Amino acid sequence: MGDLALLDRWRGGDSTAGSALFERHFDALCRFFRNKLAAGDGVDDLIQRTMLALVESRDRFRGEASFRTYLFTIARHELYAHLKRSGREQARFDPLVHSVHDHGPSPTTILAQRKEQRMLLEALRRVPLELQVVLELYYWEDLAASELARVLELPEGTVRTRIRRGRALLEQALGELGEGEAELHSTLAGLEDWARSVRAQAGAR
Repeated sequence: MGDLALLDRWRGGDSTAGSALFERHFDALCRFFRNKLAAGDGVDDLIQRTMLALVESRDRFRGEASFRTYLFTIARHELYAHLKRSGREQARFDPLVHSVHDHGPSPTTILAQRKEQRMLLEALRRVPLELQVVLELYYWEDLAASELARVLELPEGTVRTRIRRGRALLEQALGELGEGEAELHSTLAGLEDWARSVRAQAGAR
């Protein structure tokens, strides 16, 4: 059964449909939060907050976009609110400027087994958070630019510009991490292959 059909049944009082939606998208929410937060920094709490916000707003969702797009929109707002609450310089946090590397230590999970993948994870954490979100949703979660535009609440053209800017800054971050030119190109070329493998692993669960 599709997401929208489950949502309609959930609105109608079928709690099992709501549980099915949560279970279907739980892994994606975990991926979204875990490469952006330090160990012990509240991943489980953020997932719960996102789900609670979804429960509270489910009747306002009209199906103009995919349910998954709506869910990531909520998750993004919850993440930014969390970082502003927990940051040492709360009022100055800007996701277009600051990265999660600026905010704290290593992520809570490693989605990588090979060296190139570990380097990509670390490099992603060094680009401004908004661009990290763009790249991860575009590659890992396979959201189209039009879907990202809804998540980010921006024109699609602006989103495409941010995808290009994010890749450029990712390449710069990899260079700063010590990647040689040949290794750098190999790592960047493997980004889409790795993203496909992440999605395949998630789909197999």
